[in-house]
Amino acid sequence: MTAGPLVVLVGPMGSGKSTVGALLAERLGAPYRDTDADIVVAEGREISDIFVEDGEEHFRTLERDAVAAAVAEHEGVLALGGGAILDAGTRALLAGLPVAYLSMDVEEAVRRVGLNTARPLLAVNPRRQWRELMEARRHLYTEVARAVVTTDDRTPEEVADAVLAALDLKKDA
Repeated sequence: MTAGPLVVLVGPMGSGKSTVGALLAERLGAPYRDTDADIVVAEGREISDIFVEDGEEHFRTLERDAVAAAVAEHEGVLALGGGAILDAGTRALLAGLPVAYLSMDVEEAVRRVGLNTARPLLAVNPRRQWRELMEARRHLYTEVARAVVTTDDRTPEEVADAVLAALDLKKDA
């Protein structure tokens, strides 16, 4: 059994989990892993295709399994998909781990992802749907997080620095 991830990043789509996660891994001299990427590799297709072909419920099952495997096996920086925290079992797995919630407001989401990309949960009226997703998820992100780091108007490097400081982690010189 491993000691678990050094850092787990949670937050909405477009909050920078992948970019910041890779930066944190580099600074900590640790491997980086993204559970969405794990699912894409295992399934041999994009997440949007899984949603369309098999439905959200099937995707959430794949996601729950991917997160459980990553938490058990990975000792570096781990980024979770935006909806991973919807599962109570996943939230229980994250208890006691160094989790940082990368938060942002809808204006920042629009600036970063345009809310017109191939995001399956934002297909119709993306601004409203993003707000509704955040209303449903914000308390869950906060529940699992040891630290909340706002990403609005910050570079990925600034966010990575803030995560390191918030979780009291040392970076490579």
